[in-house]
Amino acid sequence: MTATPQPADVIVIGGGPGGYVAAIRAAQLGLSTICVEMDRTLGGTCVNVGCIPSKALLQSSEHFEFTRLHAAEHGIIVGDVKLDLARVMQRKRDVVGANTKGVEFLFKKNNVVWARGAGRLVAGNIVEVTAADGTMTAYAARDVIVATGSVASALPFLPFDEERVLSNIGALEIPEVPKHLIVIGGGVIGLELGSVWRRLGAKVTVVEFMPTILPGCDADVVKEADRVLRKQGLAIHTGTKVTGGRRDGARVFVDVDQGASKLTLDGDYVLVSIGRKPALHGIDAAVLGMSTGARGEILVDAQMRTSVPHVYAIGDVVGGKLLAHKAEEEGVVASEVIAGRPAAMHHHNMPSVVYTWPEIATCGLAEHEVKGSGRAYKTGKFPFSANGRARTMGDTSGFVKFVCDATTNEILGCHIVGPNASELIASIVVAMEFRASANDVGETVHAHPTLSEAVKEAALAALGRVIHT
Repeated sequence: MTATPQPADVIVIGGGPGGYVAAIRAAQLGLSTICVEMDRTLGGTCVNVGCIPSKALLQSSEHFEFTRLHAAEHGIIVGDVKLDLARVMQRKRDVVGANTKGVEFLFKKNNVVWARGAGRLVAGNIVEVTAADGTMTAYAARDVIVATGSVASALPFLPFDEERVLSNIGALEIPEVPKHLIVIGGGVIGLELGSVWRRLGAKVTVVEFMPTILPGCDADVVKEADRVLRKQGLAIHTGTKVTGGRRDGARVFVDVDQGASKLTLDGDYVLVSIGRKPALHGIDAAVLGMSTGARGEILVDAQMRTSVPHVYAIGDVVGGKLLAHKAEEEGVVASEVIAGRPAAMHHHNMPSVVYTWPEIATCGLAEHEVKGSGRAYKTGKFPFSANGRARTMGDTSGFVKFVCDATTNEILGCHIVGPNASELIASIVVAMEFRASANDVGETVHAHPTLSEAVKEAALAALGRVIHT
């Protein structure tokens, strides 16, 4: 360890979406900034083993399924379609590599120092960084941002080995198309990765403890997603408890209880996607006097301050919705507060996306949440089956739904199941930031023919003025 810690204005512990964005923003604001990251590449879970590689596989698997099942509908006659899984995986790695190199380039461009190694925060805002060769360097920061992310939660009787019992990490690197992939958890990760391997030829069984997949989502969204995913070939068992499991060589057995019946599922791989928990690598919250919540998350205020002076926390480690874009925005807020700007974080218009096909995108409150609050409301819904652009694409499943205040027509929530929902939701997020009403969206001209017309029509439906249904 160096005799005297090297000084910096800001030290960010963690180089994922929240951490690297916080570091870049701090540097842009004129602060000397160091980002500590122990992995070989920057980008964290999202870029390396999460958002980016999963979307690369989703895209490839969508192309494969389209070519195999739907190309002929467009007059495109293809011969014997074969899957080159090794090439699919290599493309995924190439995409990930381009993104990690991009983050490293941005560090150099903005003069952010990458301290390579595992960081440990000690009292007095000293960060000790242990490199892969065991050497340690200490840094002294005026302000510290903790951005250590989260890790997958495991089942005690099915510990991850990333060979047959998989977290999201192993599920992105299966060396063959599974004969039977068992997915424990019907949330975002389970449905996305289950969809990838189903398209590529696997039998996929999804087991969800709650009464529905996508717990907490709007009931209409859940109903449509369940219908479409089952039609595509996913075997979905809701209201089903996993009571045990074991690996025996190349086979994995999962015991489930469906109330009226108990059975054992037999697969060659199992993906456990039952949630994630804060990763407090190098952060001993109790020793530091840092307040934490019931799930181990670090508690922060609207300016991302922890209970320890000059220490901030962002991203998955503070809980809430575990979203890369949430972490990024929290990172910007923390850096701007450190720089003396009047920034504050709010989460009420935070979009969420499930990258199945059709995609699912939501923002704001679900209908059951508004109803539970006692607020008078109205809804408007428009199906993609009545949208000209969706028909030309051959993607007519799903709908756009608005939940609005009954008196003012203010948009309280928007829920989309359909093609390119991830892109369509952005305009609604902007509208909701300005507290727009269904009138504002419904009376705004949307180009024809586009999928966005379904957004306009759903807003008109909330006003009782829908045109095309």
